[in-house]
Amino acid sequence: MTGVLNRLRGQVRLRVECAFPERVLNLCGARDLAFWDLQWESGTTFTCRMSRGDYAALRRAAERLECHLTVLRGEGIPFFLRRFRHRQALVVGMVGCGLALFLGSFFIWDFKIEGNKTIPEERILRSLESCGVRIGSFGLTLDGEDIRNHVLLEIPELSWVAVNVSGCRANVQVRERVNPPELLDERTPTNVVARRAGFVLEVRDWNGIAAVLPGSAVTEGQLLISGVEDLETLGARVTAGMGSVQARTWYSLTTTIPLTGAQKQYTGREKTALSLVFGKHRIKFFSNSSIEGEEYDKIIQRTPLSLLGVPLPVTVVTETYRFYETEEAALNTAGVERLGEQILTQQLESMVAPYGTISSTLCTSRQRGNALEVTLAAECVEEIAQTVPILTEEPGGSP
Repeated sequence: MTGVLNRLRGQVRLRVECAFPERVLNLCGARDLAFWDLQWESGTTFTCRMSRGDYAALRRAAERLECHLTVLRGEGIPFFLRRFRHRQALVVGMVGCGLALFLGSFFIWDFKIEGNKTIPEERILRSLESCGVRIGSFGLTLDGEDIRNHVLLEIPELSWVAVNVSGCRANVQVRERVNPPELLDERTPTNVVARRAGFVLEVRDWNGIAAVLPGSAVTEGQLLISGVEDLETLGARVTAGMGSVQARTWYSLTTTIPLTGAQKQYTGREKTALSLVFGKHRIKFFSNSSIEGEEYDKIIQRTPLSLLGVPLPVTVVTETYRFYETEEAALNTAGVERLGEQILTQQLESMVAPYGTISSTLCTSRQRGNALEVTLAAECVEEIAQTVPILTEEPGGSP
């Protein structure tokens, strides 16, 4: 810390030449002049470091001594700034840059949204923009309560919104609304049947009479929990059958993929387009970005700029075009099988995810002409209970 302070206020590297150098040291001690990094060059010469103020006091006090003081080097901020005393334009530019950074810190140049899971960030940003919160907005004039009321009216899926401005960044924290669960209808007579065939692992009958036991195999549509309860002497009572039935199920999915297809062959030719984005304004450094009659991959890289950790409203956008040609070629059998397995796995997950989990899978394939037939066999554990209404007769005999 002392070294930092010395460089902030400025220090000098000094050479002292005197027939009696101890007099100079005694003089520094008598006048409380601090020095450090003392190094002897000879019996009559030494070097040391002193602050600018102490050096000026030593030079005035040493006029009566027969010694010679030489400044070898000036160190610190004052000496650095002195180099620019004849460069007024550079000084004005540095001052203007510092002033721009200071004033720019009161405006919003970046957004950070937290807490959203199903609502896209673009929708939240559009809602904020409609109430005046956008890139370049003055952060000190934002009314948090007004913003919250406006956003909650535009996005009813949100239950809470808060906008906190920290420097140049607006931290938007949201909380999505949790919808209440649907109420169970306990008045409509229902049965619980099997949604698909399987091997029953567990039966929980919340209401009604269980018609199957764990360890039994069931087919699709088979009655699992009955809503009709036999009261023996008093007939039967119709109620809403409800419950949960966990079962082991099996799937077999098949897809056919051609063994030939168009493949990319990159020509090695690339084109790069550079542009700067200031807020919502874009400055292009290329004349024409349209490419007709050629096939290419477009890679966009965005690099936000910052200065001393302060985000700037400038983003460098680099667009790279990689040109290629397509040609018909034979595809690798192992790669086609992996592609088929990936497609079938995604399809299986979409079918099973709402009801349970996948326990194990096995992928097989066989070639049929110029195509590969990929089959995915899977074992799952899922909920197979499905509620269906019981048709009852109205008075008069009509159903």
